[in-house]
Amino acid sequence: MQRILYRLSVISLVCTMLVMLAGSIVRMTGSGMGCPDWPKCFGYMIPPTDVETLTWSPNRSFNEGNIIIVDEVLLVANADFTAGEEFNESRWKPYTKHDYAIFNPFHTWVEFINRLIGAFTGLPVLALALLSLTMIRKDWIVPLASFAGLFLLGFEAWLGKIVVDGNLVPHQITYHMFGALGLVAIFVFLVVRLKSVDFVFKMKRNNTTVLIGSIGLVLLLVQIFLGTNVREEVDAIGKSSLIADDQWLERLSVIFKFHRTFSLVVIGLLGWFAIRLIQDHAISAGPRMLIVLLVGEVLVGMGLAYLELPAALQPIHLMFAVFDFALAFFLLLYYRRQTTRLISVA
Repeated sequence: MQRILYRLSVISLVCTMLVMLAGSIVRMTGSGMGCPDWPKCFGYMIPPTDVETLTWSPNRSFNEGNIIIVDEVLLVANADFTAGEEFNESRWKPYTKHDYAIFNPFHTWVEFINRLIGAFTGLPVLALALLSLTMIRKDWIVPLASFAGLFLLGFEAWLGKIVVDGNLVPHQITYHMFGALGLVAIFVFLVVRLKSVDFVFKMKRNNTTVLIGSIGLVLLLVQIFLGTNVREEVDAIGKSSLIADDQWLERLSVIFKFHRTFSLVVIGLLGWFAIRLIQDHAISAGPRMLIVLLVGEVLVGMGLAYLELPAALQPIHLMFAVFDFALAFFLLLYYRRQTTRLISVA
């Protein structure tokens, strides 16, 4: 059973990262309001592909909750009915959660696919939580963490609804991001806890290495928070059609400059952490991979700074940060687990 739970933890972790990638693509393409309602999309389980679906026409059947656009306003069918020859206002009620009434089939399907990936992620997370109950006597931490992941995933789904209902309220998007990072942390923790380890290194834990890794992780979270604030500023600037492409960086606040400079501290600490692991011969490929990811993060960050924030690089930049966090957290937990057990054996 432990092996099954380990595999479910890995699948849940991968799916969570796919959701984060899909969400970053949604932001990159401006598709966050591609579906103006939640959990359906324009009142349909399968979203429309053309504007005719959202246009009233005579002798057409509508189901309760279906949405149409009339004079740039969303109207919701208040019951199942078949339209007559004339438009009957009493059959419809205005959608009151926001006033966004634009249909773009590309944006709609990008957002819908994002939601599908999120819904699929719920399957391994639910299975993990239920099957983890078999380990409640052997290791009660596993079911506790598993149900925490299930609860947080449900909270993320609810928060996604709030984000849509609020027409992409900025701070709620930041909360959404950190909720996803919380899920990553939970599943990384479970992967390490459930992983079968062959202990071949006879050494004591180096507390300095642990301290460097811990500080690096905390500062990385601060850096990600700063990055979400920069992203919100970019979104706000992007709404103004009067800003030329070569003026974007000039319009950003001091947060961007601090975020850019602070990255050197974060990358330096996490790089130092990786080097210490290599020197301790604690873990083989992981620290080297972390260094590669950190270098990639630097290169993508330079591309954003010197190429006037190209949209295509923004999700890549985010995912490098997520991978850095997941791998550094994994290495820290794994290192502590190895050395702790070795000390107890000795």
